[in-house]
Amino acid sequence: MNLIRFIEEQIITIKEKDPAIKSTLEVFMYPSFKALIYYKISHYFHKKKHFLIAKHISEKAKRKTGIEIHPGAIIGKNLFIDHGTGVVIGETAVVGDNVTMFHGVTLGGTGKQKGKRHPTIGNNVFIGCGAKILGNITIGDNVKVGANAVILKDVPSNVTVVGVPGRIINK
Repeated sequence: MNLIRFIEEQIITIKEKDPAIKSTLEVFMYPSFKALIYYKISHYFHKKKHFLIAKHISEKAKRKTGIEIHPGAIIGKNLFIDHGTGVVIGETAVVGDNVTMFHGVTLGGTGKQKGKRHPTIGNNVFIGCGAKILGNITIGDNVKVGANAVILKDVPSNVTVVGVPGRIINK
């Protein structure tokens, strides 16, 4: 996907998902917008195996936005990170399309395993503030993860999960 098309899609996504936005120009001030632009560039270099350049861009984004997205992560279309600060998306994380996450979310590992060690998030998933989704697990499509939940096991599609450890409260 080219960068111009990505920017156009992000503008539409942010305007649709954030009722506080008053104008298109505001989008350019959103930390998630900036972080995802940096991510796209760093991911390009990561795919080309220019790891040092990719990591440098990623670290710059983290300092500027408070959002850390590893250049190796796979991010789908229309990710919206509201209030962004403290979001961490690990190297082998996969994030589906139309995902919304709030500040303090971690898509992390549980140790020093090799290979796939971060979660896979399905499409149309909502992840509340402070949620921690850890390990090589899968969160299904259309899932709502409550604020401050800690998810350590796979979650099927079309459910709401809350608590520590995460438990399904409705289907």
